[in-house]
This record gives sequence, C-alpha cells and structure tokens, in this order.
Amino acid sequence: MTTFESISSQLEAQAIELPSWAFGNSGTRFKVFTTPGTPRSVEEKITDAAKVNELTGLAPKVALHIPWDKGDDYAALSAFASEHGVALGTINSNTFQDDAYKFGSLTHTDASVRQMAIDHHFECIDVMNATGSQDLKIWLADGTNYPGQGDIRGRQDRLADSLAQIYARLGDDQRLVLEYKFFEPAFYHTDVPDWGTSYAQVSALGDKAMVCLDTGHHAPGTNIEFIVAQLLRLGKLGSFDFNSRFYADDDLIVGAADPFQLFRILYEVIRGGGYGPGSPVAFMLDQCHNVEDKIPGQIRSVLNVQEMTARALLVDGDALSAAQEAGDVLGANGIMMDAFYTDVRPDLAAWRESRGLPADPMKAYAASGYQQKIADERVGGAQMSWGA
Repeated sequence: MTTFESISSQLEAQAIELPSWAFGNSGTRFKVFTTPGTPRSVEEKITDAAKVNELTGLAPKVALHIPWDKGDDYAALSAFASEHGVALGTINSNTFQDDAYKFGSLTHTDASVRQMAIDHHFECIDVMNATGSQDLKIWLADGTNYPGQGDIRGRQDRLADSLAQIYARLGDDQRLVLEYKFFEPAFYHTDVPDWGTSYAQVSALGDKAMVCLDTGHHAPGTNIEFIVAQLLRLGKLGSFDFNSRFYADDDLIVGAADPFQLFRILYEVIRGGGYGPGSPVAFMLDQCHNVEDKIPGQIRSVLNVQEMTARALLVDGDALSAAQEAGDVLGANGIMMDAFYTDVRPDLAAWRESRGLPADPMKAYAASGYQQKIADERVGGAQMSWGA
C-alpha cells in the first residue's frame, strides 16, 4: 500500500505556469465582464500571479501572450517578475485577432499574410530571447467553415512551410509547441484539429518541436489519457494546458467537471515519465474566470492539480501491474479507484504547513485583504482584457 509519506517528496518540484490572461477581464462570446481590481498592466498581472505562488508554492512562472502582453522592455519585465518571486515562462503567439487573418494566418493563400504571421512569431522568439523563455506556443484559428472553401491539403503544405521557417529561428534551448483544437472558430475543419496532425507537423520539424495538449480541445468522449500515453511514448508531449469542460472549450477551473478524468490523465503523465525531474512536459493553466474572482480561481486550480497529482502518485504500481498481468479486471480497477478515493487534503495541508505555506491557501487569500486592496488601489486606467 502506497502512503502519502512515501510520495510526499515527489510533490516538491511540482510547477504549474499561470496564464497572464487569466487575471484580466474575460467572458463569453456575448459579454466580457469587468471586475474591481482587474490589472491594468502586465506588471499588475504578474503581481497577482505572484500572490498565487506565494500562497501555494506551485506557480513559479507566468506565461505571456503577445501582443496582449506586449511591452517595450522585456528584460525589465523579467526583472520585475523576479523581484516578485516568479519568472516569465511560455510565450504564446496570437494570429487570430487581426483582420488580415480572416481566412488564415500560417496557412493563408496570400504569401504576404503568411509572412506577416511568420514575422509575428519571429517577434515572439525575440521576446523569448529577452525573457529566457523556453517555449513558443502556437495555437491557430486557421480553418474553413464550408466544404470547398479551401484546399485542405494545400493548407497543410503551407502550414508545414511556415512552421519550418519559424522553427529555423529557434535558439538551441528553445522549443516550438504546437497546440491542436478540433473545432472553433472554424467549423468545417481546423488546420490542426487533433494530436495526430500536430504530431505529424512537429515530427517533420525536428527534436525541438513538440505537441501541446489542451484538455478542453477534444471531441466529447475522447480518451485524453490515451493521447497522453501515446505522446509520451513517442517523446513528443511538450506541454499541457489545463482547464475543464462540460461541453466544449469551456476554459473552466481544471477538475471542475470531471476530477476523475484529471486523475486518470495525471496517472498517465506519471506512468509515462512526464512528471518529475528531467520531465520534458511543461504544465500550464489555460483558463478564463468569467464570473469568479481571478486570483482565487487560479489558487483553486493549482490546488486541484496538486491534489489529483498526489492521488495519482498513490496508485500502487507493482500491485496494478500484477493484477493486469493476471487478468484481474476488477482487482486492477479497484487499485485505481482506491487511490482516486483517498482523501489527501489533510495530508497536503500538513505538508504545506511544514514548508511555511498556509494549510488552506484559499482561506489565507480571503483573510489577506489582497482582493479589497487591489480593488481600492486599481482605480482609473484601462483594465486589461482579451486583445488588450
């Protein structure tokens, strides 16, 4: 029987990047809601992210989105982050909010539009050079809404050429991670709809190109943990975007809809060598907090990942292997369920306290007065939001 004491040391190095955009205003296609205390600058986003890390010890990096987080001095921004106890992480590109990209960006038939998108990624690599970031993450809205609207194969050829130009610009210690999404905003087909397409494209580029898996970017019923196992087996799982979905790309707090799925995914991450020292996988949240406060929403999210990681580490691997080899269907399933149903929250609270962290970060944040402080201080100016 695996105990919490035997796995606690494996929780030490857990790190989950926070997305800068999670601290800005967001909403649905129908409404973006404003809230008191919302950051008006990238620096204020970083300050809020640092508060999450201060209380949880789980979020030492902040991912940036260009041009949403565009600035004049990224070295100074990196120093600002360091002063607040965090570092700048993944740089996310944006080729979905410019009028020129109406019919595609890296896949566009117009060479000048493709070059515009490629140049944007070159700019993102320049940002990486200034911040010391490892990963350039690419998510494309490119696709079509109607049969015949575009040449599906031709778009793949143009994508491969565009990605090759971006890849060639990477530094020795930098990576390109290509995200996929099976629909939205394009509805007939997206140019990178699934892990297979992303894998095919990045495999052609080289060792510094990896697949990014967003847990909300799959068709209903998709076995995400199988995809995790396969990509780890192939050595091409580069990063995770954690969120939760009831219907589509809901971008809700990770684990909110299906904690058991999060547990199963993390078990495969651990089993496949994607967790721990030397792991090639970067873990990040990709969520929007539309009706809840942003900072506690991020705190709740990283704690959910930590809890399910602890439960997944509790799976008795030796006993599970023996049951699988013996064809003991119910015994094997029972071993998984025993770990999933183990309440690790009291152990995690004690573990946090032993490391100088609050036993309950959510209560500690509520008692800190920080939410009221930023609401009182951040008056005037333009609140940051999607596209700003």
